[in-house]
Amino acid sequence: MQIIPINQLKDTAKISAICNESNEPVFITKNGYGDMVIMSMKTYEEQQEKLMLRELKFKLDVDKAEDGDTVMQRIKKKYVD
Repeated sequence: MQIIPINQLKDTAKISAICNESNEPVFITKNGYGDMVIMSMKTYEEQQEKLMLRELKFKLDVDKAEDGDTVMQRIKKKYVD
């Protein structure tokens, strides 16, 4: 994890190199506090793809889920009847 003070943003070539060499976000501080996060386009696109895949997996899991009444009916039919 890289943390850089905001006054170093003037050296854009250096910041670009840091972002492209690291596969994670670079945190920018202002007056000692977190202010911004920057990252390379490659890192951003990879994170967006991971997020999209997680959302799709969650949606698939939700679509497969059954409501409680349906589950109880299946259990009763299997074990009570």
